[in-house]
Amino acid sequence: MQQEVFIHPEPFVLESGTVFRNLRLAYTTYGTINAAQDNIVWIFHALTANSNPHEWWPEMIGAGKVFDPAKDFIICVNMPGSCYGSSSPLDEDPATGEPYYHDFPFFTIRDMAGAYQLLQKELGIRKIRIGIGGSTGGQQLLEWAVQDPGLFEYIIPLATNAVHSPWGKAFNASQRFAIEADQTWQTKSPGAGLKGMEVARGIALLSYRNATAYNKTQSEASDDRLEAFRSESYQRYQGTKLSARFNAFSYYALSKSMDSHNLGRGRGGVIKALEQIRAQTLALALEGDVLFPPEEQEFLAEHIPGAIEKLIRSDYGHDGFLLEFEQISEAIKKFTTRHAESVALK
Repeated sequence: MQQEVFIHPEPFVLESGTVFRNLRLAYTTYGTINAAQDNIVWIFHALTANSNPHEWWPEMIGAGKVFDPAKDFIICVNMPGSCYGSSSPLDEDPATGEPYYHDFPFFTIRDMAGAYQLLQKELGIRKIRIGIGGSTGGQQLLEWAVQDPGLFEYIIPLATNAVHSPWGKAFNASQRFAIEADQTWQTKSPGAGLKGMEVARGIALLSYRNATAYNKTQSEASDDRLEAFRSESYQRYQGTKLSARFNAFSYYALSKSMDSHNLGRGRGGVIKALEQIRAQTLALALEGDVLFPPEEQEFLAEHIPGAIEKLIRSDYGHDGFLLEFEQISEAIKKFTTRHAESVALK
């Protein structure tokens, strides 16, 4: 495993028209690119993860696993706006000499895909065998597959969508409202808004899981308790856990980036955009996902040429894309093997 940082020396123009300078992308790689460049796997991470998927998706990467560094070159980039090495709100603004904080420029999902293309060019990558990402990572994957239809051989968008729904935007807005309600939020300090972010995380968890998951994991051992229930302590614990490793500025910015996702913007609509994708596509849906419901992946499969959709059985809702690794691995293996065999028979 190698962890690197790419710095783009030229100005980077965002979709908003803002000129961003000193764009920085932290990324992690495993394995080696072969001469044919037919072993590259590009993984896109979700909202608060980092560029090291072995930390948050360990069952998917390793010897004998679906993505094996002995045969695959695996790359994952920390998305701009995050706090794990890429350009972020805590960086110094070249114009002021002070951290950006609230004034960090707005990166859309489309901007993120454009930034990754700069790194792709720097690394000399001409073809990517598999692109895979869940949640907002899947949004970035789909955007890139529309921008460069010939780049990916396979794409596997997982628990994601073609345009972020009003339902998803409402969840994100409610989380930002929680941060804004924190009296420290308007201060210019790295710890501003952390208590608000802890509440925001609790709101997010209600969309990441569902009633089945909470009833299964947070039920009480007896009927005697009158207060301080397990589900309440779980919500508080998860918020505190996040505030120990993340900051409210990045959380706020990335939720807005997710809301910007719309493949159809400026392209004649979502369906026309999806029809431009040429990669072999497996859209994976999660049973009981209330944030990115399966009908959104069915929509992808209906309008991406030749795509198929598969439902992953899970009690964990949206979080199943991080937990149901056996089903996901098996689906990927079957999908890529069947396609390779069909090509060989032609």
